[in-house]
Amino acid sequence: MFDTLSDRLSATFKNLRGKGRLSEADIDATAREIRIALLEADVALPVVRAFIANVKERARGVEVSQALNPAQQVVKIVNEELVSILGGETRRLRFAKTAPTVIMLAGLQGAGKTTLAGKLGLWLKSQGHSPLLVACDLQRPNAVNQLSVVAERAGVSVYAPEPGNGVGDPVQVAKDSIEFAKAKVHDIVIVDTAGRLGIDQELMRQAADIRDAVSPDEILFVVDAMIGQDAVNTAEAFRDGVGFDGVVLSKLDGDARGGAALSIAHVTGKQVMFASNGEKLEDFDAFHPDRMASRILDMGDLLTLIEQAEKTFSQEEAARMASKLSSSKGGKDFTLDDFLSQMEQVRKMGSISKLLGMLPGMGQIKDQISNIDERDIDRTAAIIKSMTPKERAEPTLINGSRRARIAKGSGVEVSAVKSLVERFFEARKMMSKMAQGGGMPGMPGMPGMGGGPGRQKKQVKQAKGKRKSGNPMKRKAEEAAAVERREQAAQGGAFGLPAQEDKNFELPDEFKKFM
Repeated sequence: MFDTLSDRLSATFKNLRGKGRLSEADIDATAREIRIALLEADVALPVVRAFIANVKERARGVEVSQALNPAQQVVKIVNEELVSILGGETRRLRFAKTAPTVIMLAGLQGAGKTTLAGKLGLWLKSQGHSPLLVACDLQRPNAVNQLSVVAERAGVSVYAPEPGNGVGDPVQVAKDSIEFAKAKVHDIVIVDTAGRLGIDQELMRQAADIRDAVSPDEILFVVDAMIGQDAVNTAEAFRDGVGFDGVVLSKLDGDARGGAALSIAHVTGKQVMFASNGEKLEDFDAFHPDRMASRILDMGDLLTLIEQAEKTFSQEEAARMASKLSSSKGGKDFTLDDFLSQMEQVRKMGSISKLLGMLPGMGQIKDQISNIDERDIDRTAAIIKSMTPKERAEPTLINGSRRARIAKGSGVEVSAVKSLVERFFEARKMMSKMAQGGGMPGMPGMPGMGGGPGRQKKQVKQAKGKRKSGNPMKRKAEEAAAVERREQAAQGGAFGLPAQEDKNFELPDEFKKFM
């Protein structure tokens, strides 16, 4: 969503590199480029003005003028100001002292409230809670049925006593849901309310009535991150009409400019708490302003990547794989079964394109990342699963006839099977080398980059002996001089000095003054 903004900012900062100091003109030019980038990204004008004013003020200050690298200092300032307009610190949910905690979702129709209720329920369930989804959208056709399906997929309970489609009182349903939650021991109630295509008095009145009936601990305003400047207007209308405590951004995986998402927290004074960035129920997490700012500036989001890996990979499994790769057998204990297991765990983390996008600097090759075919992993898994257990344990057994059988079983060309096995051997060798502390192979002499001491020794050339003259007379004279030097060394030690056994030896007077 923020690709255009990221590209413009990266190009702006590239012009600053290599400058020992920044002039007033440099700061003004940089501020102008950032202003254009933000406006093109659909960020609200008051937010842009405040942002640029803060950046220019700080860029003219001591922290840049006395910095060793002014360009990096400006990037740091922009990063900090982005974090500020995105809400500053991460805002967590407030839980009631006495269960159940009531969370009310509000927003326009089509913002994704019902789907988001399921995502929030699944996320809270993974945190150890027992959420209950309540169907209070009784006007939109099939809204109650949709919430029931989403709740079933998320593995959480749903309270839907009314059929909906214009039948039932949403305020009464909301009231009754609290008693139901207490009876069934649910510690969190998520109330899905009705929306409209636009702001109207009926919508506001119904939302306010539900709010008064259940006294929610948190009112979350769900906003479609793709609807542009109208998102800010809608947020202000809901803030004034119903009130809300936090914002949830949906459809962050879209290709719209997304500047409205940057504006909401600053304009409304309410922080973004959650973000939905995909169609799956798992594509949902807490919103971290610092991480989002880091992504916009193409610095990556390694913390989120690590958190996703920790959710997917088990510590014992990782330790077992590491011991196989670092064993004395050169990683030969690491089989195709292990490779398949690791690959499937990576796939559980989500889209490969999204994972790569969290790495720093990946914005420069985003076109290549977007062209990655996710089905390649499925094809690789099909090839490995078409092998016998013995072939997976010992890939060296795979000959021509076996390759043909595996290719036929997995529906690929024989060359694909051969290529997979060859790449597996290369990958295993490289991973084994790294696990044993050798670093990356093929990089001798660099600490932590492989090669090892053995390879370095091979590169040291043997010192050549002193060449002998081709003239017999000259060579004879050189040999005689060498014999004489050896005799002197044997008699008096190095440099022709008397031997150490001469106890009466004294230094000359010229040297005594230095002693």
